[in-house]
Amino acid sequence: MPETQEFWDGMRRGEFTLQRCNEAACNGKSYFPPRPFCPGCGSRNVSSFKSSGRGKLHSYVIVQRPAPGFDGPYAIAVVELDEGPRLMTNIVGVDQTPEALPLDLVVELAPEEIPDGIFLPKFRPVGGVR
Repeated sequence: MPETQEFWDGMRRGEFTLQRCNEAACNGKSYFPPRPFCPGCGSRNVSSFKSSGRGKLHSYVIVQRPAPGFDGPYAIAVVELDEGPRLMTNIVGVDQTPEALPLDLVVELAPEEIPDGIFLPKFRPVGGVR
């Protein structure tokens, strides 16, 4: 879809691209996932920008059973980006245990390439393995 192309191009470069509403009523609020209109006011006066790629672990669940493409255990996480939006993702580069995944853990973007040259937005603890 053309409205998400900039996001996927950014992921390929290792950047997390967000969009923001340019209407005064929304005060530059950013949002995710990308779409051609503001989810708050419906305006099409939106723009894209490179985010910091950093955030905090807001919530997660650890899945023990393997699934296609995933060996258990793995965390399905909600990360709150520094710019405000939250997204579901995976936390990588760390043991998949409650001890290694404290809430508010500071994380950074760690894109992972899958077949067909697509890069998924995954996150790892800032500073490496804990």
